[in-house]
Amino acid sequence: MQEAGQKKAQQSEFVAWMRKGVLLGLAVMLALPLLSLKKSRDTQQEAQQRPPVAMAPHARPAPGTAPALRLADFAGEQASPDARLVANWVVHTRNNKRHAFVVVDKKDARVYVFAPDGRLKDSAPALLGEARGDDTFPGIGDKPLSAVRPEEKTTPAGRFVAEPGMNANNEDVVWVDYDAAVSMHRIRPLVARERRLERLATLTTDDNRISFGCINLPVTFYEDVLKPTVTKFGAVIYVLPEVKTPQQVFGAYDVTDPAQMAAAPQAIQGNPVQKVALQPAR
Repeated sequence: MQEAGQKKAQQSEFVAWMRKGVLLGLAVMLALPLLSLKKSRDTQQEAQQRPPVAMAPHARPAPGTAPALRLADFAGEQASPDARLVANWVVHTRNNKRHAFVVVDKKDARVYVFAPDGRLKDSAPALLGEARGDDTFPGIGDKPLSAVRPEEKTTPAGRFVAEPGMNANNEDVVWVDYDAAVSMHRIRPLVARERRLERLATLTTDDNRISFGCINLPVTFYEDVLKPTVTKFGAVIYVLPEVKTPQQVFGAYDVTDPAQMAAAPQAIQGNPVQKVALQPAR
């Protein structure tokens, strides 16, 4: 009897503990959503109390801002200030009208050929007109070479549209100014005393003035660079002045100078770009 009473008491105690466990579990289950809700509210309140964090904006140009500066790529060439100024101006203003372009630096006796996007394809030394000057003498294109006076042997400065054609000797050339009989062609060492090949090979530019006005180029440069570029893309030729300034001849300005950029419209209106009309090669 005594053992039966003890067993019954133990069962009652076990049942009581089970009831407490069930009640405790229910209490925890009810409390968890309330705790989660409180934590969520606390997090929201904390976020509202934090100072706002600036987010990086998307890169959008502000209304009315100037377009990105575009410059010629000389590929490491040490070009003269005038050559760089004009090439940069051509690229930035798209004066070449999606064509390739050529810069003839008379002072430096060097020719630069650029792709339409302004990347330098190559450069080479050149022989130029014997006389210094930027203008063409009237009627010079109709004179026989024997009648051309020394002071008339100029390579004219200006903006020209390149035109492939043939000269009087049935040789392919790139016309610069057909009416003035000025072209770019392979060097022709026909007169031994002129030493044209030697002049082209020297490092100095003092002896590069020997032609009647045409621009003489190394054969490989003409055949591998100039001619295929003109044929594929068309080209605008910018013969830099040696007496006048690029501003006077082209209306060009330094696109890297903010002051000149701001004054650019007035400068262009005051100095219109020189235009040259060429006839088809005959």
